[in-house]
Parts: sequence; C-alpha cells; structure tokens
Amino acid sequence: MIVRVLLIVAAIVTFAPVLAGAEKIRIGYSGATISNAMLWVTEEGKLFQKNGVDAELLYLQTTLGQTALIAGEIAMCVYSGSLLSAARLQGADVVMVASFLNKPIYRLIVRPEIRTVADLKGKRLGITRFGTVTDYTTKLLVARLGLDPEKDVALVQVGDVPVLLTSLIAGKTIDGAIIQPPYYQKAVNAGMRILANMQEMDIQVQQTGLNTTQKFIAKNPDIVRRAVKSIIEGIHLMRTSPALAKRAIAKRMQLKDEKELEESYQLLRSFVPVKPYPTLEGFRTIFGDLAKRVPAAKTADPKDFVDVRFIEELDRSGFIDGLYR
Repeated sequence: MIVRVLLIVAAIVTFAPVLAGAEKIRIGYSGATISNAMLWVTEEGKLFQKNGVDAELLYLQTTLGQTALIAGEIAMCVYSGSLLSAARLQGADVVMVASFLNKPIYRLIVRPEIRTVADLKGKRLGITRFGTVTDYTTKLLVARLGLDPEKDVALVQVGDVPVLLTSLIAGKTIDGAIIQPPYYQKAVNAGMRILANMQEMDIQVQQTGLNTTQKFIAKNPDIVRRAVKSIIEGIHLMRTSPALAKRAIAKRMQLKDEKELEESYQLLRSFVPVKPYPTLEGFRTIFGDLAKRVPAAKTADPKDFVDVRFIEELDRSGFIDGLYR
C-alpha cells in the first residue's frame, strides 16, 4: 500500500512549480466535498504563499492521504477525526492542528420505497471504503436511529460520491447512503428520499480537520505555524470575499449551477469556526464507537489527538480577533 501511495504522490508532484524562498510542503485531501473547501479557499487566496509556504494540494482517494502522511511523503492532510483516531490508537503519531467541521452535515438518502427507519432493516448502505469517514459516520447514524449497524444493515464498499450516487439511483447494489450537500440533491431529484438529516441532529463528532504528525511538528514547527495562520486567514477571506470562495469551490467541486454554488458557500460559512479549534467532545464520541473494536479507545484522552498550540498562539496574541475588527 505504501509503495502504491508513493508512486501516486510522485506522479502528481513531478512537475510542480517551486516558489523561490518558500517552504515546499504537500497537503493531501480525500475528495471534492464542501468539508474540504477551506483548503481550496486558502490556496485560491494565495495565503500559503503570503506566509512563505509553497503548498501543493494533492487529491488522494479515500485513506491514501493518511497513509502517505504516516509514511512521511506528505506534510499534512485534511481528513476526519475518526480516521486519525483509529490510526493513532494503533501507534501512529498523527494529530489534528485545526478543525474545519465539528459536526456531520450528511443526509441519509434512501430508495423511495424506504419510508421509515424500520424499513432500513436488512438493507444495504453504501460507503466509499471501509475505514473512511463514511464508514464510521454511517455506523454512528444507524446506531443513533436505534438500529444495530453490525446486524440490522449491510455496509457495501462502492467508491467516491459520483459512484455512490449512480449506485443508489440504479438501486442494484445499495439501498441508501450518507451524502453531503449539495450532491445529495441530485439523488433527491432522481426520486430518492431524505430519511435523516445529520445536520439537524446536534451530534458532536470531530469531522474534517488539518492533520499532521508529531514528528513533522517537532522538525518544522514554524512551517506548521505558518500553515495554520494561512488557514485562519483563509477562514476570514472566505467570510469577507464570497466571490473568491465560490470560485475555489466551483473549481474543485466542478459546480456550474449558481444555486448549488451559493448553497454550498452558505453551508461552508455556517459550519467553519472563526477559531478552528478541534472539538474534544467530538473526539470522545469517536472513542465511544471505536472502543467496541479497539480496547485502547476506552481510556484515550482527546487532548493527545490534537495540537492546538499554533491556534492558541494566534488567539492569545489577538491576531484572530483583529482580522474581524
């Protein structure tokens, strides 16, 4: 697996330009979803460059980015707290340094014949891949709905969101799936139903964040500091420059419909915190689920899974508040 990741990363960055005097880093992300959008907005606003970081953004499917991060082939990645937690509990030194999304925004979209939660029993729910955020979050949602995710439903590996949508609408391999806005609307337009809206369920669980390793931080604290500063400035830019933010979203998510683009932007505004501290309570939720399979999760301390020193420095100095004066 690691060899495969190295080949992918090498192929992507072979012809990447290098900015004179800037620190070169590679940042991975797993998909064209709105939860990853702060990375693109920060890049679009040239804020990494402004802070002396030449950040190359790499699309690495599903869990490949975290594998590359642990292998030391990329410096950072934007992935979920559930993926990070599972890896750290197994010995990896991964930590989250900033959070983009502290609550799930998925909708559970199902075939039209599924009218109630009880109708889910015996049905097949699609996920991108085992071990990913869709795997963890689907199980979490099914449990919150009062069913047993291990016995009452079958999880089926399907692939990225476009494949999930196609499979769900066809109805041959899966009967439902959790899908983020705005993509779920395509399924609804094709006759599928929204059975549950996680955004309305007030579930505290750490979703997407900027992750790195303790080893990288120890060797390059100033690079991490400048990357986190860039993200914080990117959050301000997203809020004050809608046109730029929409341009970044449209480019990466291939959105052409103005209504979808506006809804995506407003959703991004609604969930990205001005001060992007990871949520410790959100990690505790993850540990509660992981404890069923990983005994070490029972005694895990969420503070060991985050490194907020860089946000704290910028917060205490008044830098973050100063952006909004």
